[in-house]
Amino acid sequence: MAHELRTNIQIDAPPATVWSILTDLASYSDWNPFITSSEGKLAVDEQLVNRLEPPGGRPLTFKPTVTDVDPGHAFEWLGRLVLPGLFDGRHRFEVVPHGDGTRLLHTERFSGILVPLLKKSLDTQTLAGFEAMNSALKARAEATTPQPPGR
Repeated sequence: MAHELRTNIQIDAPPATVWSILTDLASYSDWNPFITSSEGKLAVDEQLVNRLEPPGGRPLTFKPTVTDVDPGHAFEWLGRLVLPGLFDGRHRFEVVPHGDGTRLLHTERFSGILVPLLKKSLDTQTLAGFEAMNSALKARAEATTPQPPGR
């Protein structure tokens, strides 16, 4: 069984600004309401230590492995609950130039035998966490980017 969450947000800031904030893992505690801390090196095969605080859900710490880094454009990690195939999540961020700003694509594909049991919380708490993170990233990036008159 598989299930995917897909979110995106338009950010009125250059892709380099969005990328810089998104990849500064040590600063997540300053602005990120969903992934409230992240430690480790953003490089393929490196392990991160992430603290999630989903809205309405229980906080949890997990240790995903970075599976892709395309500097300036995308990164992803794969998290697993105990054993492969039980509950796996491939979490991905893509920074895409869009007009004068950036489109952030923030997705996760879940697979494993526990997905049907967790689908409701994924569609509510986890999705709300993605959206809260996206909004906070937008606010932080736009606050550091001078806006043209009339915006």
